[in-house]
Amino acid sequence: MERKHLIALAGLGSLAMLLGAFGFQYIGGLAPCAMCLWQRWPHAAAIALGALGAAVPHALVAWAGALSMVVNAGIALLHTGVERAWWTLNLTCTGGGEDIGSMDVSALLDPTQGAEIVLCTEVAWSMLGLSMASWNGIVCLVLAGIWVAAARSRTA
Repeated sequence: MERKHLIALAGLGSLAMLLGAFGFQYIGGLAPCAMCLWQRWPHAAAIALGALGAAVPHALVAWAGALSMVVNAGIALLHTGVERAWWTLNLTCTGGGEDIGSMDVSALLDPTQGAEIVLCTEVAWSMLGLSMASWNGIVCLVLAGIWVAAARSRTA
């Protein structure tokens, strides 16, 4: 397969993942935690790289796309580990951050103040025993493989 087709496929894969995340959020009503939002940025970068690479199918664009997916897989692994209590992080979204402790008690108890805090330690949705973060990590590794195949392709 030609490099530009592989790049387009990988970029469309990230677009599908990002649209799926928005669907879970806005249609399914599952608010994302901070770490969920972190995982969206590499997909956005991959979408932009996919558009660029479809027009200019250079191997460097494909390597950048692969890097974005490997980074995203790392974030997903970090998030999965937090969800499964393999490790702990001192973040607000895990309940261990300093921001909550500095808030006024009345603000903490007032349900009309601010948005609901979504904890990164809680699994909002799972399939076959794997959370959205875990599935995102798996898909990111597959997409990274497509990006690498694009980078190594001999035909532009």
